[in-house]
Amino acid sequence: MSDDMEDVVGVLTEQIERRFAMSMQELKSTVAVAPDANREATDLVKWHGLLTQSHEAVVRAQDALLAALETQPDVVDDPTMALAHRVNTAVAARDGRAMVIRWLLDPNAYGKQGIEAERLARLGRGARTGPAVSTSAPPRPAAPASAQGRGALR
Repeated sequence: MSDDMEDVVGVLTEQIERRFAMSMQELKSTVAVAPDANREATDLVKWHGLLTQSHEAVVRAQDALLAALETQPDVVDDPTMALAHRVNTAVAARDGRAMVIRWLLDPNAYGKQGIEAERLARLGRGARTGPAVSTSAPPRPAAPASAQGRGALR
């Protein structure tokens, strides 16, 4: 794991703690008790947890790759290349989650002001509670008059 990413996780944690004037653990506890009280806090706690999980996945993937590389001769085999791809995927997930936290922390970020913010607010308020499409069968069309008597006993 690079020191830069560890620093980013630490910096983001510090920024969240400063924003709410409490430790991350206190904020998690507060959000757990009242998740609807502050949407921003709830979102930040959620994404911080995801960032922490992905950071741990990167560390595990890097450790596995390093262990495999130590046993490799000069040529890297396919299983080791698969481990390298796993590291790349984990790093991409972690970096994406860090970007989401940065966006959540930035009050001037794109989409937080103007028409984009209004659209996001409408989406949040108008969240659907039911299915997006009808789940009942459509009404059957009425049979033409000439077909109504067919098949009936006379």
